[in-house]
This record gives sequence, C-alpha cells and structure tokens, in this order.
Amino acid sequence: MMIVPAGVKVHLALGYTDMRKGLDGLATLVQEHLRKDPFSDHLFAFRGRNASRLKILFWDGNGLCLFTKRIDQGGFIWPRMSTGGTVTLSPAQLAMLIEGIDWRTPERRWRPAVAG
Repeated sequence: MMIVPAGVKVHLALGYTDMRKGLDGLATLVQEHLRKDPFSDHLFAFRGRNASRLKILFWDGNGLCLFTKRIDQGGFIWPRMSTGGTVTLSPAQLAMLIEGIDWRTPERRWRPAVAG
C-alpha cells in the first residue's frame, strides 16, 4: 500500500505503456510525451497492455522511485481515452486503483442500521 501525502497530484498516463521500461524510460516518457516534470512532487501511473501490471514513478527528493504491482485477478481500471495525455486522480482514487477497485464509481454500501 502506498501512502500519498495530501496535495500530491497523481497522473494516469492514458493508453498503455511498455512494462519493460524502468526508471529512466518512464521518466523520459513523462518528460517528452506527457510534457510534465518527472522530478516534481507528482506521481505518474502507467498500465500495461493487458491491464494486469501497474507502475508508479515518483521523485522522493533525492532519487526516482518505482512502485510496481501485478494483480492476479481482474485488471486495473483505466480511462478509455486516446494516448498522449493524463487524467488526474486524488490519493483516495489511487488507493482504490491499486486495490483493483473501480475508482470512477466506487460502491458505498454501508448504511447505519439504527440511529444513535
């Protein structure tokens, strides 16, 4: 589980990414294709073609970090838009994404049974 400080922006790279890319390849992708600064306080999330792999690139102040997850059942929910841009998520939506939950429309089923 990743803990994301309040105020940190999370960017999902639209489309799919070659999951063979490492730190340098993803940082170059952020800089050249997404036109963003990979050394900012933002997180950049990438998904593989079959939706079972996720990589998140971030700068921790003195080096690039890479979080990777392979989900065993289902897949990571991603926007159905063309490649080349990003969609911004909140830290709560990122937590749902990492867990394989549909972050776009989470189901909130709990209701109190009685008042008081």
